[in-house]
Amino acid sequence: MNPDCDHPHSRFDLFFSFTILAMQGFGGVLTVAQRVLVDEKKWLTNEGFVEEWAVAQVLPGPNVINLAIMLGVRYFGFTGAVAAVLGLLMMPAIAVLIIASLFAQVADHPMVQGALRGMGAVAAGLIAGVGIKLMVALKSNPMGLGVCLLFASVAFVAVAIYRLPLIGALLIFGSLAFLWGRHCLIQQQKE
Repeated sequence: MNPDCDHPHSRFDLFFSFTILAMQGFGGVLTVAQRVLVDEKKWLTNEGFVEEWAVAQVLPGPNVINLAIMLGVRYFGFTGAVAAVLGLLMMPAIAVLIIASLFAQVADHPMVQGALRGMGAVAAGLIAGVGIKLMVALKSNPMGLGVCLLFASVAFVAVAIYRLPLIGALLIFGSLAFLWGRHCLIQQQKE
């Protein structure tokens, strides 16, 4: 635990915080999770968030659920994990049921279709903004900021321009980045 960070004060604080996080995160919660957990609650630093998110991504299941479980267990054990996951799932499940019943009545309306396309553009912008904000954490990456940006740029070009399937890009560039990162860590330990 980082002494510079605060922590949830109770299981209810954990539950309520993840409920708020979930209710703001339609279409993905990476941007909201970073803002709530790092900027507002100060439960994690930017570097800590990047590390926790990386672990959450490699575990099976939804990333934010994994993150909630890790934070819940860290501070309150099993009951903390339950509180965090319930906070993430309960209100959004109720909201989705209500929205689905209302959406079924207006799904074919052109204004609704336009609104959905607009929300997609906003979500893409939010994700790009958080990615740029979290690049600060790459300064301490053993590979260095330049190499990390090179991997990201090459992967982006391969997927966006050359239409390499995303799974292929992840396997190729993820494997190369892993191997290079491993090499850099070994070199760092030798020094």
